Amino acid sequence: MKKQTNLYIFAYASIMVIVVAAILSFASIALKPAQMKNLEIEKKLDILRSVNLAADASNVKDKNSYVEGEFDKFIKQRLVVDYKGNVKEGVDAFEITLKEEQAKDIEDRNLPLYVCQFEDGSVKYIIPVLGKGLWGPIWGNIALNEDMNTIYGVTFDHKGETPGLGADINKPFFMEPFKGKQIMNGDKFVSIIVHKGGAPEGDIHGVDAISGGTITSKGLEAMVKTCLSDYVPYFNNVRK
Repeated sequence: MKKQTNLYIFAYASIMVIVVAAILSFASIALKPAQMKNLEIEKKLDILRSVNLAADASNVKDKNSYVEGEFDKFIKQRLVVDYKGNVKEGVDAFEITLKEEQAKDIEDRNLPLYVCQFEDGSVKYIIPVLGKGLWGPIWGNIALNEDMNTIYGVTFDHKGETPGLGADINKPFFMEPFKGKQIMNGDKFVSIIVHKGGAPEGDIHGVDAISGGTITSKGLEAMVKTCLSDYVPYFNNVRK
């Protein structure tokens, strides 16, 4: 009797495991399209926010339609450039995964670039960036004015930086000072320097680091420099 009882428990447990696994698998497959759509909307929203657009995204009834409408209205081009600054054909910038591209040799990388045009005709160039913070990946978008030198706006975010310290890279008090800073010194690319203890007054290339978040701040500095440097050949080609 005991043996039969044990077999029953084993059989029952095995069946439950199979049933639960089947349910979870079905749920994962069924929910994947919605999950992918959410990721697409958040990616578009981050791009728009770098140029101060889509401010009402959290207040509108249909967020997806609102974000897609703003994106289609203002993002006029989705370019991909190579390490020499040439525009590549047949590649969609939105389909590019930065992590995968950064694992390649520079000669093989696809570099995404978004061109935003406002209703007044002014143009901004938006560059996605990806790097490493203290505890994990950090990322964002940097929008440049038509001079391809002056920063118009930025968005930054993180996966697991320390709350109240490195995690503050996505807070307005840290991102706002990037506006108006310049990444070039004449013809030389210098990027943006994140200064521990505060940037010198009048420094057009410097911003303040986050107090207590030095490692994340320097990781962000390295991310900005590394990613933007890949686009310098494109900037030079356009300026010619």
